[in-house]
Amino acid sequence: MRATLRRAHSDLRTHRGEALFLVLATAGIVTSLLLATALFGYATNPWQRVFTKAHGAHVWLHTGAGADTGNLAALDGVESVAGPYPTESATLRANGARAFVELRATSGRPSVGRPLLTSGHWLRATDPGGVVLDSRLARALLAGPGDTLSLSGTARTLTVVGVAESAEAPFVPGEQPGLVWALPSAVRDPGGQVVGLRLKDPEDTDYAVQRAVTALGAGAVGEVSTWKQARTRAQEDTRLLGQVLGLFGVAALIAAGFAVHGAIGTRIRDQLRDIAVLKAIGFTPGQVTRVFLLQHILYALLGAIAAAALTWEAGRLIPGRLGDAVDVWQGLPGHSVALTVVPVGTVLFIAATTALAAWRAGRVAAVPAGPRAAAPHGGRLSALSRAALGLRLPPALVLGWHRAFAHRQRSLTSVVRLALPLLLIVVAMSAWATLDRFHSSPERSGMPAALTAHPGEDLGDVAARSLLDHDSRVAAVYPGVEVAALVPGQTATIALRGLGTRAQPYPYTLAEGRAARGSDEAVAGQGLLDLLHVRVGDWVRMTVGDQPQVLHIVGRSIEPENAGRVISTSLDTLRENDPGLRPGLYQLRLRPGADPREVAADLSAAARGRFDVYAVTNPADGLSALRGVVVGLIVVLVLIAVIELLTAIGGTLREAERDLLALRAVGLSPRQITAVTVTATGCTALAALLAGAALGLPLARWLIDAQGRSSGIGGGIAQVPSTGLLILLGAVTVLGAAAVAALPASRASRHRPADTVAAVL
Repeated sequence: MRATLRRAHSDLRTHRGEALFLVLATAGIVTSLLLATALFGYATNPWQRVFTKAHGAHVWLHTGAGADTGNLAALDGVESVAGPYPTESATLRANGARAFVELRATSGRPSVGRPLLTSGHWLRATDPGGVVLDSRLARALLAGPGDTLSLSGTARTLTVVGVAESAEAPFVPGEQPGLVWALPSAVRDPGGQVVGLRLKDPEDTDYAVQRAVTALGAGAVGEVSTWKQARTRAQEDTRLLGQVLGLFGVAALIAAGFAVHGAIGTRIRDQLRDIAVLKAIGFTPGQVTRVFLLQHILYALLGAIAAAALTWEAGRLIPGRLGDAVDVWQGLPGHSVALTVVPVGTVLFIAATTALAAWRAGRVAAVPAGPRAAAPHGGRLSALSRAALGLRLPPALVLGWHRAFAHRQRSLTSVVRLALPLLLIVVAMSAWATLDRFHSSPERSGMPAALTAHPGEDLGDVAARSLLDHDSRVAAVYPGVEVAALVPGQTATIALRGLGTRAQPYPYTLAEGRAARGSDEAVAGQGLLDLLHVRVGDWVRMTVGDQPQVLHIVGRSIEPENAGRVISTSLDTLRENDPGLRPGLYQLRLRPGADPREVAADLSAAARGRFDVYAVTNPADGLSALRGVVVGLIVVLVLIAVIELLTAIGGTLREAERDLLALRAVGLSPRQITAVTVTATGCTALAALLAGAALGLPLARWLIDAQGRSSGIGGGIAQVPSTGLLILLGAVTVLGAAAVAALPASRASRHRPADTVAAVL
């Protein structure tokens, strides 16, 4: 054992740089996997914790004010009922912010769907104007206990007495109203009511919704929301971050395994004589195998321990959602298991790949091989190489190209191993480019309008259009309505939109099919197509109140809102069923360079509270943490690429030592001999980059579009890096490889002839 440790220590001193890169790469991989685990736990636990403590309802039904909900408790599968609670839609203002909300009247604290107070107190009869805000709404309004809220269009004010957490769908500006609990006396103009159903079997949700709608009548139900939808909305951004980290962590782990295997294989070929000497002096095959195995297990163990300790001690200090996720994860019951299993699993995987390569070292013969048993020296020059020399191209470049690709199998192996981390870097850059497109070109990502305006009931269409068209920064105004519609089977609700007119159609972002131009034509989001199991070209029937609506889907639009469960047509089409339909909202497209928030503030001030204007929520805003994740992943992949590069350089230098005498004999100077090795390394890096880009670009499109389809947005959102950025990546890769190879190549070219002969023999 002592001799084994001394041999391992000697090898470590010789390959310090490679050992350092392997430790850092392992630390990065383990950190990525641990953060992914934390994000998955964070995505699931907070909502589940609130839902369990609140005794949450599995189904919420929004009905008309006169609907009879008394028989819902008797339905098969219903455990208990919350409500009905009268509701009133309103717009609240506070601290310069505004939000569209649902005032929910409740005389006592509900037993089902019970809000969990985080600050303040619950409603009291002694304070009839007091309200409790949902925590997400409170953050949007920058409001807390003691703050005063004003209702747009009225002189009424409300006072915040508490802030509570809820397991219902989170507040999303322009998409999901915020939730406000108030006493019945504060809900003066109820336009409907909401009732919650807690089920005996949560998986029976769809059937329960169907029975409830049948009992109430389709015309009485305006909207249905389920616990699954609320959970998905609460988790979607965080789970995406976790999926990205997990995917790249596993891919990087595989790439690191290949890197370790290749590094040991190259080192064995470099040390054939030394291994033979070790066996000649008494080392057994098992001892030789353990020398390499223990070294690399130790490197992986150091990196894994460092990553686990760093994540545990400093993970919560990471700004933003990642830090919050680690903080919550550390309080979960299973976090200690994950903190052990992930590093141990990583070390075992690296140990498995190491053992396979180290086993070959144990099979080296105890008698040093002669020149005939050595690896080939490069073979004869190809016809292309001889032609290049005939054209008087620099010999160093021609011989470097020849050396890089003379041994097809070995060259292909080097290129494939180096191409894997480069492929993952291209995928990571594509994810960054896709996020950039959401921010820089939202009209190409399903958001052609930058602002949404909701007029008050006292503001007519002509007056609203006049106010909106008055601002020169507004390029186009599209009137529209959005209503909840029951899908066939009455198991869920979707968003039915009528935007624009046939004379001025709304510019939907289409990924498939064509725009809706006919009277019954519409475009739909991916989420709706998946929900109804239909595709472009099919007809769908839905119910809006008592009125059926039949539409022909002629295109698929990119829909970042409502999980893609949206079907859109023109306002003229909806007016054919309801001639008196008036616009309930206006989508505003701005001129280039206009600041949406500034225009929204100016329009709201000019309207004097007669309508609300706010910026359209960009789904990429919730993924800002993904940029830091991408940067960290690229750093880890670069470390793995450097390990592969050092392996390739080692193999090239071994060939250079064998050819050194011949190159000197034909008159090449040490500088030219160095250029041969540098060129060979650069050619290998260039070939790996081309292979990585050729495979990485279509893979990135497929992965990003697959994620878009699973989230309901739909495919067609993927964006690959620009040509200039890919050229920059290529230049950095090739020049970096050449720079890394320059110093060892220069040293090798200056070896004495006696040293070279000894290396060959």
